[in-house]
Amino acid sequence: MRSIGFIGIGVMGKHMVRNLMKNGYEVSIYSRTKSKAKEVIEEGALWCDDIKSCVNNKDVVITIVGYPKDVEEVYFGENGIIENSNKGTILIDMTTTSPKLSERIYEEGMKKGLLALDAPVSGGDIGAKNGTLSIMVGGDEEVFAKALDVFKAMGTNIIYEGKAGAGQHTKMANQIAIAGTIAGTCEAIAYGRANGLDTRKMLNSISEGAAGSWQLKNNGKNILDENLDPGFYIKHFIKDMKIANDEAEGRKLSLDILKDVLKIYEELENEGMGDLGTQALIKYYSKK
Repeated sequence: MRSIGFIGIGVMGKHMVRNLMKNGYEVSIYSRTKSKAKEVIEEGALWCDDIKSCVNNKDVVITIVGYPKDVEEVYFGENGIIENSNKGTILIDMTTTSPKLSERIYEEGMKKGLLALDAPVSGGDIGAKNGTLSIMVGGDEEVFAKALDVFKAMGTNIIYEGKAGAGQHTKMANQIAIAGTIAGTCEAIAYGRANGLDTRKMLNSISEGAAGSWQLKNNGKNILDENLDPGFYIKHFIKDMKIANDEAEGRKLSLDILKDVLKIYEELENEGMGDLGTQALIKYYSKK
């Protein structure tokens, strides 16, 4: 499998395309805004003017777009991926989206002879750039095995989670855990500042102990550097937390920390901060 159609050239997608090309894949790309793809086109990606030309005669089609509505838009309808991909093509949706939508893509794809995997990722723009993403995959295990080399071009922690939708459910668990750890990171910094600590020394001290986490080491540093640029947008994290909360409530689970953190992020989005990185949660504590 050497030819890939890739749809969605955003903060994550552009780095993933680069890593696929570095590993010898021919990558055709499509995005709603061509200007966002300018750099990777100059580096060798093949621009397509529509979804049909991007997915036709490809071994694999990868998507990483913004919201569930965007996933529906690119996969379904006469101009969508399912209608225009060749039989036997592996469809890999790496968007964080609804598990139910992933199951629908799998079922509709099967009717057309297409092989669908849901494969959301974690690791942010840093992981995408370095090719060290964690990739959580749902679908048929034999299809996962066929696509493994493609995944290895983009990530290092690649795990088959189970049937269609299982990758998305695993990503929901990931986002639930992040909600607590990013809030904990911000609260630790707020506490340190309130008590006159050198917060860099504080983070260095606690990041190697039991409190250590990716959020503490990476977004903790971003906060101290006053870098609120998005490795992952607040607006997209809100979308993920809403999906996780809906799935939890559908199973009679009440996840109180998730709900509290979601409410805080929604306040920040209402104040115009949706395009900042998730580390901008510190702004909530700075207002107090």
